[in-house]
Amino acid sequence: MEMEKLSNDNQPNGAAVAIDGEVPQEEQMFLQHNNKPSKRPQFTDFEGKTSLGMSVFNLSNAIMGSGILGLSYAMSNTGIVLFLVLLICIACLSCYSIHLLLRSAGVVGIRAYEHLGMRAFGHPGKIIAAVIITLHNIGAMSSYLFIVKSELPLVIQAFLGQTSGSHEWFMNGNYLIILVTAGIILPLALMKHLGYLGYTSGFSLSCMVFFLSVVIYKKFNIACPLEVFGNYSVSTDISEDACTTKFFTINQETAYAIPILAFAFVCHPEVLPIYTELRSPTKRRMQNIGNVSILGMFIMYFLTAIFGYLTFYENTEAELLHTYSKVDPLDTLILCVRLAVLVAVTLTVPVVLFPIRRALQQLLFPGKPFHWLRHIAIALCLLFTVNLLVILVPNIRDIFGITGATTAPSLIFILPGLFYIRIIPTEQEPMNSRPKIQAACFTALGFIFMTMSLTFIGIDWMSGEKRNVGGH
Repeated sequence: MEMEKLSNDNQPNGAAVAIDGEVPQEEQMFLQHNNKPSKRPQFTDFEGKTSLGMSVFNLSNAIMGSGILGLSYAMSNTGIVLFLVLLICIACLSCYSIHLLLRSAGVVGIRAYEHLGMRAFGHPGKIIAAVIITLHNIGAMSSYLFIVKSELPLVIQAFLGQTSGSHEWFMNGNYLIILVTAGIILPLALMKHLGYLGYTSGFSLSCMVFFLSVVIYKKFNIACPLEVFGNYSVSTDISEDACTTKFFTINQETAYAIPILAFAFVCHPEVLPIYTELRSPTKRRMQNIGNVSILGMFIMYFLTAIFGYLTFYENTEAELLHTYSKVDPLDTLILCVRLAVLVAVTLTVPVVLFPIRRALQQLLFPGKPFHWLRHIAIALCLLFTVNLLVILVPNIRDIFGITGATTAPSLIFILPGLFYIRIIPTEQEPMNSRPKIQAACFTALGFIFMTMSLTFIGIDWMSGEKRNVGGH
């Protein structure tokens, strides 16, 4: 009975207490799988049934974003060595951030990002966490649908042999995103449990593996220097170092490398929902899922960046697929890659939608049991809003820049660090203890990153320059 009380939401301060020398609460399973009727799962109406492999697929798919298309560009402006150092640092920081989230969630027996905010800072904390998750994931969903809007008409046009001047309705990106949303995204978003999307996540990741394979293949089939191919001029002024590998370089564009890399690893709103639906859930098991997912994406990111960079060197553009199109716009293999990327980002949208719906449910309907009508209505409203945003706003890059510069560091650095400092009891870890000092430094790093990103965006606006920088 004493352990049952500790797993209850009403425990004071959410402190982790070891009873009779037993393991602290954060090391134990939160969704109990014994047959005791009094043990009810929190924030879900079923016991976790998602396997470790499917959970890895889901989290990897949440990490994988449109930012992968900008990594070669980032490497071209940092050099191979500096890029690798930055990639390792951000990957390790992302793993540490997941560790802080799991530790905080374990102490209070909570697996919802917004409820961690509630436990740490009261109702304002819950609102802030929910709003940040909602804004960030709406931005991510919009960026994915923008890719569909811009790339799908080109793919259809190429496969049908249509001219660029065709005005058929099925060449209109606005109509296409509505069809894709209604026919593919909405049915997947209406699924009751995130774990079921493990199959589509696995297929989505296989599409990105295909993209990586083509990038590697093309490295050995495209000669350097790039001059004139067909009617496309990629490089009109060939410098002496046009095909020289740079190991370390700093220029005006280097400042954008950190945002590109950081946004490419944002997955934190999905961590706790995936944890909720994990079979036999423990902190160590979920941390392993996070580590494996980040390691897998680290390998994919680095291979994509280096082979894309070693193909085009200083001619690498911010969107890698555009560079290939300039080399040979009728390349069938590149068209297939475009289609694979479209499938990958389309199947990622439902995974990103789940945390937004969870945040809105916790914010607007706290304590309410699952109801299909509410489940469907929130999904419809979110998809309608995102489609409207993509259709009506011609250039949303600056909006994404502001939300990305504020929500991404908040989700990766600031909130996990603050949650850890506030939730872990001082009798267990004093404020001057090494873990809490590390968490405080981690939070400060987030504020530095946010300030730096907003500063660069402000400079960009004042200078009037428009750069096409990839992001998650």
